[in-house]
Amino acid sequence: MAVETLTFGCRLNAYEATVMKAEAEKAGLDNAVLINTCAVTEEAVRQARRAVRKARRDHPAARIIVTGCAAQTQARSFGDMEEVDLVIGNNDKMQAASYAPLVFGTPLNDKVQVNDIMSVRETAGHLIEGMDGRARAFVQVQNGCDHRCTFCIIPFGRGPSRSVPMGVVVEQVKKLVANGYGEVVLTGVDITSYGPDLPGTPSLGKLVQAILRHVPDLPRLRISSIDSIEADAALYDTVASERRLMPHMHLSLQSGDDMVLKRMKRRHSRDDALAIMAKLRALRPEMVFGADIIAGFPTEDDAMFANTLAIVSEARLTHLHVFPYSPREGTPAARMPQVSQSIARERAKLLRAAGEAEFKALCASRVGRVETVLMERNGVGRTEQYLPVRVPAAQPGDLLAVRIMASRDAGLVGEAVREAA
Repeated sequence: MAVETLTFGCRLNAYEATVMKAEAEKAGLDNAVLINTCAVTEEAVRQARRAVRKARRDHPAARIIVTGCAAQTQARSFGDMEEVDLVIGNNDKMQAASYAPLVFGTPLNDKVQVNDIMSVRETAGHLIEGMDGRARAFVQVQNGCDHRCTFCIIPFGRGPSRSVPMGVVVEQVKKLVANGYGEVVLTGVDITSYGPDLPGTPSLGKLVQAILRHVPDLPRLRISSIDSIEADAALYDTVASERRLMPHMHLSLQSGDDMVLKRMKRRHSRDDALAIMAKLRALRPEMVFGADIIAGFPTEDDAMFANTLAIVSEARLTHLHVFPYSPREGTPAARMPQVSQSIARERAKLLRAAGEAEFKALCASRVGRVETVLMERNGVGRTEQYLPVRVPAAQPGDLLAVRIMASRDAGLVGEAVREAA
């Protein structure tokens, strides 16, 4: 058995899993399962524990190594699981040396080998050749977070904000394009915090401009979730002027109510969020938005929730990630008056329904148009607005001009008319 990876949570974790596998193999590790966990909700942590138990049942002779945000923030609890051979932290998982003790059978005083993530001040660049089974590749540009939203445990799993040097990012994108990738997605924990720790203090917008300038044969560039209040002038300029930057942004919105946003210690108001989306649509009329939203945040009453529900249609949010609030031990919000789980789940259900209605309306509006579609897998690709399209007989990696023939609940149906330029 070679090295297998199981990864949970964000796109950054997906990118890191590729690096982890390469580093573990570089160390000489084999017959191992690397489990890259997520800590964003308690349910994510439970899923990681279930994955550990299943990995042991499926691979009784393999070494089981647990890492990621849940392992960083709850290291001892994973170390206490008899199925686990080694627990390593989020920074250590990216280094071949961390896997060496299992390669050489070195006795460990403690199978929990997790260092203080808050002391980490740099992010080393790792060039990857590609990502298994994917037509789009994720590229890490940033890690960590300096903000302290009252609900969020992630800064304690990722450490302080730190940026990957621009030259390393550009070289990574060049390598992926040379290997045939038609789309690159920039990812990190808080990517609009990119740059202050680097010489010259570049911004995310400047990084995007550099990538597009130095990699002219990159067909499509997408950016993952952003904190919209931190978007810089160069990013707005690029949205307006560069068609290779995809007209789809995912916002870390969290709520549509000002009092809830204040109690979350967010840096934007409801009006700020609406104004930013209006500005981006003025620059690029086809721009669409997704958002992370928490339902049932502590103290959220019916009127506050109504404001959040209303912003879905008001802002035409078509790609929602909705989470019923999950108390995270050690965060201020966990000590606030709680909303019952049943109410949080019901509100999450209403939010998802509102998002699905906006998604269907957007899909219906695209019927009859010709869209540029990057094919991914199982005959499904993505438009520039990140809408899924089923295209018969298309192959993963194909970049096609597709006429949209119909709209379904799960997305669009189209037929290729010619290869996209």
